[in-house]
Amino acid sequence: MSAAPTWDPAQYLRHADHRARPFADLVARIPELPGRPPRIADLGCGPGNVTALLADRWPTAHITGYDNSSEMLDKAHVDHAGPTPGGGRLDFDHGDARTWTPGQPHDLIVSNATLQWVPGHAERFADWIAGLAPGGTFAFQVPGNFGAPSHVLMRELADSARWKDRLGGLLRHDDAVLAPGAYLERLASLGCTVDVWETTYLHLLTGEDPVLDWVKGTGLRPVLTALADDPPARDDFIHEYRTALREAYPATGHGTPFPFRRIFAVARKEA
Repeated sequence: MSAAPTWDPAQYLRHADHRARPFADLVARIPELPGRPPRIADLGCGPGNVTALLADRWPTAHITGYDNSSEMLDKAHVDHAGPTPGGGRLDFDHGDARTWTPGQPHDLIVSNATLQWVPGHAERFADWIAGLAPGGTFAFQVPGNFGAPSHVLMRELADSARWKDRLGGLLRHDDAVLAPGAYLERLASLGCTVDVWETTYLHLLTGEDPVLDWVKGTGLRPVLTALADDPPARDDFIHEYRTALREAYPATGHGTPFPFRRIFAVARKEA
């Protein structure tokens, strides 16, 4: 079994504005929460920058961000933990979405661009919805771009003759997430009122090799982790991948257009 990818909060946050946009769109569709004050969990909180946005929507809430990356949690603690301006509290704790179950009723369980890293994550939905207070909400968004050139080219290179012995089968495929209709069916069958949709953002990235810079913070992490003990090999892989990305995502005079499909779901438990 390959090692879990290591994470670099600074690299991830280089595109923080674009990465936060889907979360803001997700939160805007979450209905009123039943708790006074609400109890909220963020699964896969990363460096905590979007977790902190929950306190803007629910100022009095007790919000806990969970992640299994010590690097991400350290950054979240330093930058965001503590009392919130509205009288709530924001804290962070180690938690793995493969096994985490709420120890008390929650008004909101939310997850932002995390569940694609959790094989079989839809099997966890029943446990999480069972952990909601009546009228509570489970909401998430995941990338739906595993068929995009950024991922296809990465997989093809990893499975090529030069790299397959070290990287073959390491990267995720289309089955990392379900189709929107499958999420709708899963959540509705659990007795929830469900809102599912998809959006393709057309991010305009700037700088040199911006698509490579983007994936270094997310999708490329398994490769960077696997080759961390061999810097020359890591650099050779990046060079080959960079060349392919430049052809697939040509720069324009305004920047580099980067289409990015996202899948969203908001499921409200019966009150």
